[in-house]
Amino acid sequence: MFEIKEKQKVLPDGTRLTTFTREVTSANVLEVEAGTNGFKGGNAEHGSRTYIRITGIGNTDMFVKTVRGRNGNTGEVEFILGGDCELETIIRALKFQRRLWTNDLFKFAI
Repeated sequence: MFEIKEKQKVLPDGTRLTTFTREVTSANVLEVEAGTNGFKGGNAEHGSRTYIRITGIGNTDMFVKTVRGRNGNTGEVEFILGGDCELETIIRALKFQRRLWTNDLFKFAI
């Protein structure tokens, strides 16, 4: 089993979120953190925020590329991972995030 840590995160716009973090370990190690303040009834102006962070802690062959959109915001994010273990750990990291957003764990934090 793995430890899930609860944290508080303040986003650049001042929004406070409860996030949950865990390590995903194989031959490489990732740390994944996810948080949301839930649905707010519309676009970003309504205040809904979702946070995702994936950190390569050790032995992770990872490259991330961002591309600016016409409006100045990030229009695209690419993740490139090298190796079988990186594929395994990114799958597990994304599953953790999905489970958080579809599970009761977040309902108590929102």
